[in-house]
Amino acid sequence: MITTILISLVKSLVMLLILLTGFAYLTYYERKILSRFHVRLGPNRAGPYGLLQPIADAVKAIFKEEVVPGHIKDRVVYLMGPVLTMITPLIAFAVIPIAPDLQIGDYTLHFYIANANVAILYMMAITSFAAYGVILGGWSSNNNYGLLGALRTASQMISYELPLGILLIAIVLATNIGAEQGTMSLAEIVSRPRPWWLWIWLLLAFPAFYITMLAENNRSPFDLPETENELIAGYQTEYGGMKFAMFMMGEYLSMIVSSALMVTLFFGGWHGPFATPGTWYGVLLGFGYFVIKVILVLFLYLWVRASVPRIRYDKLLAFNWKVLFPFSLIYMAITAVMVALL
Repeated sequence: MITTILISLVKSLVMLLILLTGFAYLTYYERKILSRFHVRLGPNRAGPYGLLQPIADAVKAIFKEEVVPGHIKDRVVYLMGPVLTMITPLIAFAVIPIAPDLQIGDYTLHFYIANANVAILYMMAITSFAAYGVILGGWSSNNNYGLLGALRTASQMISYELPLGILLIAIVLATNIGAEQGTMSLAEIVSRPRPWWLWIWLLLAFPAFYITMLAENNRSPFDLPETENELIAGYQTEYGGMKFAMFMMGEYLSMIVSSALMVTLFFGGWHGPFATPGTWYGVLLGFGYFVIKVILVLFLYLWVRASVPRIRYDKLLAFNWKVLFPFSLIYMAITAVMVALL
């Protein structure tokens, strides 16, 4: 019992280190990619090739003066908003397998923290709490821009979580075709073999699923809750220093977790050539494949930000209800028929 707790604690600390390092260098990755799209250099002063820029940013945020405006409604809620936004993606990552299992004698080392049979439901429940952090932060700021950003976040999340949930139901149904027992465990879903036609069918849902993730993560072109040309910074207007950095951490960590989920569901997770479960080289290769796939999906986030302009807010909601929602229903209906016939 104690050994199991210690192993889980060590794995949790390693996962936190991986995620926080990933967040830091995702900001560097985004700046470099966007600078290439803009035909400029990007960060190139702090360290060789600007590689120490994330550390410089962290030091700057830590030593900035913490100011709480006097007109804040509720100080506890005001401080709780960025914390809630930051910790939810960290908790959600617990059920994502990042490498194949390793056999050490009679012990099997799993490269995930928890193998919950309801992992997908768990992720949907946990990640929804990030919206509460944004809403509470915007409301407690007692600022019109912050309140408008919070209201936009609420309506956007409620709208886009509906097709997201329906597509997840369809994906779970599809990945359980031919299985003796159904499961929503990501570790079991990624380890099951899939026929070639199932890969194609799942990939048909990827564009719609990816668009819902853009909206869920408040990423361009769906970043209207914090759009600077209308709302200054939206729900972040009255935040600075580490509080502002926590909101940023929540957004970028959510991007990483969403990308990891999409890689697991659509692109085989850690699977790749010679990634044999039970061996050290298989674990290293599997983790490498997983990281490369996540980086490529994150590149799509940055590509969209550099290429697609923001859309009007009513158009954003209309696109969900008139396009994504009907598509998700049709996709789920066809998947259900396939499951019944096969």
